[in-house]
Order: sequence, then structure tokens, then C-alpha cells
Amino acid sequence: MTVTDGGLAEEDSLQSGAFSARLVVGAPGVLGAFNRAGVIAAPDVHVAMRLARIGGDQDEQVSLAAALAVRGPRQGHVRVDLLEAPEMAAIDLEGSETAESLPWPESGEWLARLEASPLVSVGSDGPPDRPLRLIGSVLYLDRYWRDEGAVASELSERSDAGGSSIDEAVLDEGLARLFPGPSGASDRPDDQRGAAEASVRRALSVVAGGPGTGKTTTVAKVLALLVDQAEAAGRRRPLVALAAPTGKAAARMQEAVRAASAELPLPERVREYLSSVEATTIHRLLRLRPGNSSRFFHDRYNRLPHDMVIVDEMSMVSLPLMARLLEAVRRDARLMLVGDPDQLASVEAGAVMADIVTGLGARISTLRSNFRFSGGLAALAGAVGTGDPDRVIEVLRSPGDGRVAWLDTPGDAPNESFGTATPAALRDAALGFGRDLYEAACAGDVYTAITTLPTFRLLCAHRRGPAGVRAWNDQIQAWLTDGIEGFSPEPGWYPGRPVMVTANDYTLRLFNGDTGVVVAHPGSHDVAVFDQGGRVASVSPSRLSHLETVFAMTVHKAQGSEFGRVALVLPPAESPLLTRELLYTAITRARHSLLIVGSEESLRAAVGRRVARASGLAERLGG
Repeated sequence: MTVTDGGLAEEDSLQSGAFSARLVVGAPGVLGAFNRAGVIAAPDVHVAMRLARIGGDQDEQVSLAAALAVRGPRQGHVRVDLLEAPEMAAIDLEGSETAESLPWPESGEWLARLEASPLVSVGSDGPPDRPLRLIGSVLYLDRYWRDEGAVASELSERSDAGGSSIDEAVLDEGLARLFPGPSGASDRPDDQRGAAEASVRRALSVVAGGPGTGKTTTVAKVLALLVDQAEAAGRRRPLVALAAPTGKAAARMQEAVRAASAELPLPERVREYLSSVEATTIHRLLRLRPGNSSRFFHDRYNRLPHDMVIVDEMSMVSLPLMARLLEAVRRDARLMLVGDPDQLASVEAGAVMADIVTGLGARISTLRSNFRFSGGLAALAGAVGTGDPDRVIEVLRSPGDGRVAWLDTPGDAPNESFGTATPAALRDAALGFGRDLYEAACAGDVYTAITTLPTFRLLCAHRRGPAGVRAWNDQIQAWLTDGIEGFSPEPGWYPGRPVMVTANDYTLRLFNGDTGVVVAHPGSHDVAVFDQGGRVASVSPSRLSHLETVFAMTVHKAQGSEFGRVALVLPPAESPLLTRELLYTAITRARHSLLIVGSEESLRAAVGRRVARASGLAERLGG
């Protein structure tokens, strides 16, 4: 039986009485039945049982609803609609008839029991001190309902507020300098100009666009325009915070803003100012309180000192984190949110960026002119983005410009057996990359090793299983062992090993998602080298405890990164992780070329299946 747990679909271990961490021994009645079926997992059951004890309500139907409400955020949902719960469970069980045979409560009676429960606040005016909140047929954990309301309220108020007074002549001069060209010129990025002007005029600005549309360049130009305004008014330059959900994304944002500022027509003093602005993670900006993973030093009682806060990679920001950020931003400060609503949402609860774009509608600045992608890559990304499976297949089957290739595998051939079942093009691409990396690393050539690292990556939907990252990393290392004299992945610390950091280390300035490569160090142990914005950090293996090999990585982990060539291995069509957002995100990781390995059935399933995040934010924003 296949179950979904925390976004990962894996094989359960119920066969032959094997132990499963998803099962709760002695789970009573209805909870036990739904737990054994895989609809709810052990954490859901334990929390529901604890709430029943604390609240003095042993009603099994209430406990089931509580377990489903707890389960939701683990899978990215903010809430659960109880009227749709059986259907959603069937989807999660990948079409299994098990969900239909479960003892689902009759909807009217179920809602009535919840309304009468001391664990449940009913309606928006219900008591604030109960763990569950029922709005119609929709059930929330109360803290998520409050976070959703706070985000909607903050964004609505900020979107209705104007920015500080603007010197129109200074703004016009700045826009003309940064966006030159006669009106109507075909090469003029009008969408960027409109986004920049809106960001200067508004207290809240939202800039949406795909990779290569100039989002970071727009950020740099907005900062330059704000410096112009401050200098014209005799004020100090604005105190700006650049933030992103991950350390890797923050470092990339800082590098991109500085690179853009170096190319803009700016006075040297403004260029120096832009180069001095540093980026950090949202968590570090807000400063986590010691011993508490969800409370911050900066909050509504101690707001951030910044005049403007700019957040990049908004699609990766969860609802709770967004709530904490908004309450910490000064009421009179500008807030600029930047991201791609078509990419994968946060692995935690919510789809904040997509909900904001839907809810705020016309007040969003959308960048459409693409300066990075063209030809087959652009056509394929566009077809996926619009949800047109026939056009996707047409693009993949046409000769095009040679930047996109598709190995149409029958059924699950590349997933069931490696070696002879693996297409030669995929094996050759991985082997060529691994050989280049290994040779540079053995020679101690740090520059070549680091610049080779982002030239290729194999992307997967899953971490585990025959189509997952672990299996493909093992397979690529086996190819290298067979194809390169002297290569051996044993012991695990070997020259040419591409590695990814899986936990933040502020002492080393290495963050979750940073990638590096192991290189030989003459007269000493091998070291891992990381590119930190033009500065190479060499780290001894004894100082690194949270690492993974990354010849292959998940699409989620690749989000925000770019690679010269990408190979995407699709899982079987029935995989619940195979979605339009995952396919789009994978395609847009490739700068130069893309190789897709998978069946037409999997491609069509991906294009037709959107990430379904149960959320009320867009509705509460007015969308």
C-alpha cells in the first residue's frame, strides 16, 4: 500500500507484520482504522488523542476531524474541507478504493458534533482559546486560521496605503536613466519599468515573474530610485533589508543585486551603496529566540528598524513565516515581495505567493519579457505554464533548436532497472560531468572544479525509491566507478564528490542548500570547496556533518538554482508528486539544455495535475 506522509510517497512496511513508524499501536476505533489505511499518520493520531484527553471530548468523529486538521499542514495545506475529505483521501492514496471503504462520518452529523465540541471555535467570532476553528465545513488548527487572517489583514492594509511623498521630477529622471529608449521601442522592458515605478510609489509592491524576467535587476533599480528620492529630499539613504527563505537564496539575491548594480548607469556613490546592502534569511533577519523555533526577537512589539524590506523567492515562504515577518515590518516601511507563483510552493503550510497573486490581482506587477530563455526551453516552459499537454508533447517532438530533448520511455522502464534500461544519453551526460569534476578535483584545480559543478544536475521528484535521488546518486557513482580508472566512492569523502549542505552553519557561513565539491589538497586531507559570492571557502571534512551527495537532487532542493544542463527523470504517472509546478520548476532550472526521461503518460499527468493547497488566503484577500 502506498501512503502520503509529509509530501513523500513511499512504500509502507505493513507486509509480513513489519514495523511501521506510521502506525499507532492501540489507536482506538475510527482513528485506528484511518491510521492503518494510511490516511492519517502517527503524529496526527497522537495529537488528536491528546486533544481529546485535554479537552474532555472523547467523540471519535471529533478526534478524526482533529487528526485531519493536524495532517493538513504537514502536507502543505492550511485547512481541510470536511465535505471533501473522502475525495482528498482517495487522491492521497493514489486512487485506492481503501478510502471509500473507510467509516467516514455522515457530513451533517459530523459538522454538528464539531459545533458542539469544547475543542472547536465556530465561526470567526468563536472563542479564541480553542485548538480548532470551524468555518462552515472548513476546519483549521486555530493558529493557522489566525495566521491566515493576520496575513490577509496586513497585506490588504499595506496594499491600500501609498508610499511616502514622491518627487515626481526626480522619479521621472531616474526612470528615464534606468529604462532608456524611445516609447514603444521593441527592446524596452516596459514591464520592469512599471514594476519599478509601482514599487517606489506603493507601501506594498508585489513583483511576479519567471526565471530570466529581470526580477533582481528590477530590485536593484528600485533601490537606486529610492536613493534618488532620499537624496533629493535631504534624507538619509534608506535602511534596506534583503531577505529570502533560505541561506542559498539570500546569498544568490545579494550577488545578483550587486552584479546588476555594477552594470547600471549609476553614480559611483549609489553603486557603492547598492554593493553594501547585504541579504540574509528571513529567520536570521527576525532573530529566533533561543530555544524556540517559532518565536522571534522582532515581532509586533519590537519591529524591524528597516525602511524597506525586500523578500525574494516568495514561493518558498510558508504561511506561518509570512505572518511572523509581516507583524515585524514597521507600519511606515515599504515591503516588496518578489517571486514566481508558478514554481513549487513551500514545503510547509500554504501557497502564499500564488494566493497573493490571485487575491490582489490587478495590483500585482508581472514581468513577462524573458531575457534568459528562448527557443525550445521557452516554448516548453510556456506550454507547461499554461497547462497545455498537447503543446508540451508537440514541443518535445519537434526538432527545434536542440536545447530540449525527450527520451520517451515505455512505462516505468528507467525506474525499474538501471544499467541496460537506462538511456545512453542520460548515462553519457552524467558520466561526462562526473569525469570532468573528478579530474579537476584530483588535480587540485579549485577554480575548474567549482565552475564545473553547476554545469549539470540530474533532477528527481522523489528522494527515495527506484526513481529517487538516492538510487540515482548510487547509479551515477557506479557508472563513474566503471568508466573512470582509479575512481571509487569508498570511502565517502573522495575527490570529485559534489556535496550539498543540509543544515545551516552560521559559523562557516554555509547554509542549507549550498553546494560544493571535494578536491584534493596537496600534502593534506581532501577538502570541500564552496563558492561564496566570488570567495572560495575551503572546509575540512571534520567540520561538516550535514552533507549529501548531489549528482542527483530533488526538484524541490533545486528550486532557485540554475544548471547549464539538466536531466529530469520523471516518476510513474501515478506519483502524487508529479505536478505542473514540479515540471515547470525543473524545466526552468536549465540555462542551456534539458533532457527529459519519462513516458508521455507521466508528462501528461504532470501538466494536468496542479499542486492543490487548501488555503483561504486568496479568498480573504478578495480574490
